[in-house]
Amino acid sequence: MAKPIANLDDVAFDDVEEDGLYTSRRARFSDAIGARNLGYNLTLLPPGKAQCPFHSHHGEEEMFLILEGEGELRFGEERHPIRKHDVIACPPGGPEVAHQIINTGTETMRYLAVSTRVPLDSCEYPDSGKISIVAGNGNATTLWKMFRAETTVDYYDREKK
Repeated sequence: MAKPIANLDDVAFDDVEEDGLYTSRRARFSDAIGARNLGYNLTLLPPGKAQCPFHSHHGEEEMFLILEGEGELRFGEERHPIRKHDVIACPPGGPEVAHQIINTGTETMRYLAVSTRVPLDSCEYPDSGKISIVAGNGNATTLWKMFRAETTVDYYDREKK
């Protein structure tokens, strides 16, 4: 059985993104501490960067605890300044709860992310008009597809008639 403890000074950064605005380092340690229904990661976000595009989950709920740094939270149609010790709730829903953390400060932002692990999730990306569908989670993901919202087809498209 996994030891149910992780020290944030010792976690390994196993998810590194370097794609212009979307540049970050994440240490995902849920499985290492035996988590079943919650996902945990420590994120390091350089100045001027965002960890991911503006999005909302329809199944997963997320919470962020800012440990160091300052920045901005895009949430729905609003923007909020964020700083050390702020706790952010991102419930499931549509564009009204879409969210994105941006480091607007001069130092690396460090935050803990906690999310529910759901067997099926869909995400909307209001800025780019995309939709994703994910089945499974973590290392057990069995389906991950990203679509442009405008490619919606009829229910019977390509079905034998």
